Amino acid sequence: MSVGLDRLQALRRQSGAAAPRVPAVALPEPVDALVEQVARLRGLLRVTRGSAPLVAASADRTIPGREIAAGLWLQEQRLPLGNPWPVLLDAGFDRREPVPTHDLLFFDTETTGLAGGTGTRAFMIGAAAIDGDALHVRQLTIASTGAEAAMLEVFRGWLRASTVLVSYNGKSYDAPLLKTRYRLMRQAEPLSGLAHMDLLYPSRRRYRGCFENCRLATIERRVLGIVREDDLPGSEAPAAWLGYLRGGSGALLRRVLAHNRQDVVTLARLALHLGSA
Repeated sequence: MSVGLDRLQALRRQSGAAAPRVPAVALPEPVDALVEQVARLRGLLRVTRGSAPLVAASADRTIPGREIAAGLWLQEQRLPLGNPWPVLLDAGFDRREPVPTHDLLFFDTETTGLAGGTGTRAFMIGAAAIDGDALHVRQLTIASTGAEAAMLEVFRGWLRASTVLVSYNGKSYDAPLLKTRYRLMRQAEPLSGLAHMDLLYPSRRRYRGCFENCRLATIERRVLGIVREDDLPGSEAPAAWLGYLRGGSGALLRRVLAHNRQDVVTLARLALHLGSA
């Protein structure tokens, strides 16, 4: 038998026939490498869908104020009014009878988007009220989505039947958004029965054509002489909050708080200006 095999091999060498080739089979990559590739693809999908990129964890997670419920922070300040406020605000600019100033609640929200709609939520509510010779400013900030219901409950506690809401474009944006969030949280909605002065409309009637636009930032600069320093634009507020939720620094969120605080202070000064001009 061995002779036959030797002869066969010799004949193959003489004829130049090549040994049959075995087709290459791709070996699977290590499991860790596959997991890494899948994670990379998922990350690319998140970016292409427009969500914010992942943020490196930061040691600076400070939110001013105190935590009054799990994930809900309250910051309070008393700011001197400077000039004595009248007991009654002449609200003729809004085609109303005089309003007791202690009933005014100046409010503004910071939200996850500017388009509104069911998917948009408020992550910060700022409010200011006249308290003696000071403006009492309170700001609620949620550090987790689960704290939204508690924030809405606290804000409800700031409202009375006699409260007159004061906002800038709040009738079209802030109030409807909060009403939607109350309903989604299965809470009674407290805003519909309250009087609401939206300072955007009297500002437009008085200053349309005088300035480049009637945005609040323009009115406060051109009419009230307020110039903000290192102000974070409201359009950047959603990214600042989302970045914080993903473990990022609290520095930008603190700038959002400063922006929101100035907004409600400006509302108070603008109401007094419109009522006395």
